Amino acid sequence: GRIHNDWSFKLSYYNEYKSYLSPAPRAMASESASSSKPPKKTKRKDKSEKSEKPKNGSSSKAVASKAPSKLLTEVQSLAIENAFRSADVEEKGAVETEQVQHIAQQLLGDVLTISEVRAVVDKAEKLGSSTGVLSIQEFKDLIVDLLHTTTTRWGSLQTQLDGYVGFDTVLEQQRKKFLKKGFEFNLMVVGESGLGKSTLVNTLFKSKVSRTSCTNESPRKIPKTVEINTVTHVIEEEGVRLRLSITDTPGFGDQVNNENCWLPIYDQINQQFDNYLKEEMSVHRRKQIPDTRIHCCLYFISPTGHGLKALDVSCMKKLHDVVNIIPVIARADTMTIEERDAFKERIREDIAEAEIKVYPSALLPEDEDVQAANAPIRKHIPLAVVGSDRAITINNKSILGRQTKWGFVEVENPNHCEFSLLRDMLLRTHMQDLKDTTHEEHYENYRRHALSSKNIENDGS
Repeated sequence: GRIHNDWSFKLSYYNEYKSYLSPAPRAMASESASSSKPPKKTKRKDKSEKSEKPKNGSSSKAVASKAPSKLLTEVQSLAIENAFRSADVEEKGAVETEQVQHIAQQLLGDVLTISEVRAVVDKAEKLGSSTGVLSIQEFKDLIVDLLHTTTTRWGSLQTQLDGYVGFDTVLEQQRKKFLKKGFEFNLMVVGESGLGKSTLVNTLFKSKVSRTSCTNESPRKIPKTVEINTVTHVIEEEGVRLRLSITDTPGFGDQVNNENCWLPIYDQINQQFDNYLKEEMSVHRRKQIPDTRIHCCLYFISPTGHGLKALDVSCMKKLHDVVNIIPVIARADTMTIEERDAFKERIREDIAEAEIKVYPSALLPEDEDVQAANAPIRKHIPLAVVGSDRAITINNKSILGRQTKWGFVEVENPNHCEFSLLRDMLLRTHMQDLKDTTHEEHYENYRRHALSSKNIENDGS
């Protein structure tokens, strides 16, 4: 009995010690013994299974991706630092945001375009919005972003070639492409009736392109309201095709009450901007968006000799932010040279007093070549012109002009009028700039305002 008791004691002690070392199996054993059904197998989810499955076969472990960096060469980095330090005369390690445009232009060694200057100013203001200054690293980031996204005018930062590569032939490639596609130019004429608008347009293009001379419309009375009429031609010269649209505004300034008679013209210009914007934002837009935007507005001033009328001032003030305005004195042959010069001076004073922006604008940056081309135009604005689509033979030579009782006025003679200056500017020297200014300045302003208004409406809804 004693031996049995000792072994019972030892066995119970051993079982308790064993359960202390591994309680789980003992618990499972007791559960299996108490239940006749086999236990359900439960799938234990570890942390990796609970987390979202990685997509595209990527690793389940989160890897912090570093944004791709745009590197500078040693020469570029040194040039940017030197330009920054030359502007930081007080050695504060920062420059004011107002200085950034000047530093960038000095660094790149060439005058930037309108859109490029705007990009520099906008980025500088954004980076320095809180302090009003930019550190050298912020200035570097701005220049790098400008170089890689906005401009190819790198100036001293350009990489020099060791030999001929051949990519200069891209100009010839583009020329062939544009010749196949053709060009577009949209001209608007605004002024009272009887100022020779149609005649001048015909004289400019040496063809009957004005509405009154190329349509079957019968002569009629002056309309009671301002009308907008557009006629389009395709003309060709030396293999270059030009789609020319002439927009006329009959009824302008011909009423007893001319208040807000500029409004249909303003709406027409903005409507073309809106059409272009809709096509630009369309999901299935055309490869070549038709450009019906008005590139130039010839504003005809009556040769009264007394300066601008109130209608002239109000109309040009409303239009100068949406279109390139070129003021012209119509029928300049009705004045003597002295009267014409005095009249032009009064108009210049009225334009300056009313702060009317006429083309070419003096507010935009220009390089030396552009300044040389614009100087004679600004000197003669407003242009005193005479139009005539009839050729008269003098000394066995056919000349466009007007025969009067006291002599003959040659349209293309710069001593008689400034028609040749207007023609050269519109067609030979500034046509592309007129189109660029329309796209980069006037359309961009409209686009920015339209999209901003749309975003505000969406936020409100």
